Amino acid sequence: MRCSNILIMMLLLVVSQTAALEALAQTPTQQASQRLSPREKPALDRTGKKRIGKASFYARMFEGRKMANGKAMDPMRNNAASRTLPLGTTAKVTNLNTGKSAVITIQDRGPYVSGRIVDLSPATARAIGITPRQGVAKVQVSPITVPLPDGGMMYGAAIEEARLASNDRVRQFPPVGW
Repeated sequence: MRCSNILIMMLLLVVSQTAALEALAQTPTQQASQRLSPREKPALDRTGKKRIGKASFYARMFEGRKMANGKAMDPMRNNAASRTLPLGTTAKVTNLNTGKSAVITIQDRGPYVSGRIVDLSPATARAIGITPRQGVAKVQVSPITVPLPDGGMMYGAAIEEARLASNDRVRQFPPVGW
């Protein structure tokens, strides 16, 4: 009995040292992109404010699988996943490296990797310049419309940006000096 206790203690020591060495061997990127649990459900963000973070895209294996809204994932459509934006949110996603944008609809939950704020369909990722080789890019997500719990809709940051941009182009009529 005493011999088996010593063997168990030695085995535990080896396992704990191996885990510690593996953690030290990870690159900073691997350490920063730890998996998150799908069971952890952050509060939904209905503020409509824009956010900046990393975007990735769905792997081929998810094609046709049921998303959180019950529909099949179509890699050719502009669907996306967010852990915090409500399902049904329409948003403008902009790749901050290329300046390219696309309009997406949040239809699924994810990504479950630390530091990522949105998973895009392959078609959307391609449209804004995220290549399969690159895999991840820094993006800005600006909600256009955000569904409310009572069934209503709220306008988000992208609408305000568009309104401000159009005000810059609107000319006063009649022109000053007429």
